[in-house]
Amino acid sequence: MFKKILIGVAVFIAAVYLWNASWLAPAQTGETRFVAHRGVHQNFDLTGVENDTCTATRIREPIVDEIENTIPAMQAAFAAGADFVELDVHPTTDGKLAVFHDWTLDCRTEGKGETRSHDMAYLKTLDVGYGYTPDDGKTFPLRGKGVGMLPELSDVLTAMPDKRFLVNYKSNEEREGDMLRAFIEANPQWETAIWGVYGGDAPTMRAKQLLPDLKAWSRKGLMSCLLQYEGYGWTGIVPSACHNTMVMVPINYAWALWGWPNRFIQRMREAGSEVILIGPFSPGDAGTSGVDTPQEAALVPNGFPGLVWTNEIATIAPILQAGN
Repeated sequence: MFKKILIGVAVFIAAVYLWNASWLAPAQTGETRFVAHRGVHQNFDLTGVENDTCTATRIREPIVDEIENTIPAMQAAFAAGADFVELDVHPTTDGKLAVFHDWTLDCRTEGKGETRSHDMAYLKTLDVGYGYTPDDGKTFPLRGKGVGMLPELSDVLTAMPDKRFLVNYKSNEEREGDMLRAFIEANPQWETAIWGVYGGDAPTMRAKQLLPDLKAWSRKGLMSCLLQYEGYGWTGIVPSACHNTMVMVPINYAWALWGWPNRFIQRMREAGSEVILIGPFSPGDAGTSGVDTPQEAALVPNGFPGLVWTNEIATIAPILQAGN
C-alpha cells in the first residue's frame, strides 16, 4: 500500500512538473521593451528607504546632468532606448497635473509644504535640483540647474507628442482619475500618449473605468494576482486578478512562478495581460526598484518578450538589446 502511495505521489509530481515546464511551452515572441522610471536621473542608496525618505540627500556618484521627472530627463531616456517613461503627478490648487515625485517640496526644492497645496505658477518657479547632495550637504552639484523645470503634464506631452508615458498617482484620491479623463478630453491628440496608470487604487481604477483603453494596475491587485497564482497556478488556472492587467514580477522571485518564463508568459498573455520585470523585492520595500545593474540584467531571460522596468536605462537597454 505504501509503495502505491509513493508511486502515486511521484506520478503527481511528475505531472505537475511537465504541466508547468517552461521548456515544453512554445517560445513567446516579441521584443524586450523598456520602462524608464522617472527618465534618466540620479542614482541613490536604497538601503532603508521609506515613503518619506529624502532620497535627494543620498545620491551616489557619478552625478548626471538630468533631474528626474523633468523634460530633459525624459528626452534622454527615450534617446537611450526607452519605450515608455514613468512619471509622477500631483493635482495643483488650480486644477493642473504637476509632474513631480515627492508628496512635499522640502526635499528636492527650496519650497515648503505639500506639493498639491500650491498652484502650478508657483511650482514652476522652484529649483528641482536644489536639494541634491552626495556628501551629506557639503556640496549641492545640481543646485541652480533645475530652476523652472518642474513641468505640468501638458508641457511634457507638448515637448514629446509622439512618445508614450505611464502616469503614477501618488495619492489615493479618486478625483485624480476624473482629472486625467478631463485632461484627455480637452486634449484628444494626447490620448495615445498616456499609455497607462498605476499607483493609488482609487484614482487608478477610476481612470481605467473612464478610459478603458488605458493599461492600469494597482498594488493591491498585483499582490492578489501573484499570491493566488503561487497558490494554484500549478493547475494552469490563471486567477481573475491576473486578467487584463500588467503583472509586475520582481526579478529575484521570478524563478518561483509556475512555468517561468515561457509557460508563465504564455498564460498571462492568454489572460490578456503583459509582464513587467522589475528589480529585486525585499519585504518592507517602500517603492518599486528597477533592473539596474548588469548582474540583475543577467537574470532577464534571453529574448524576454515583455517589459523591463529600470532606473538605469542607458546601462540596461544596451545590455539586453545585445542579448536579443
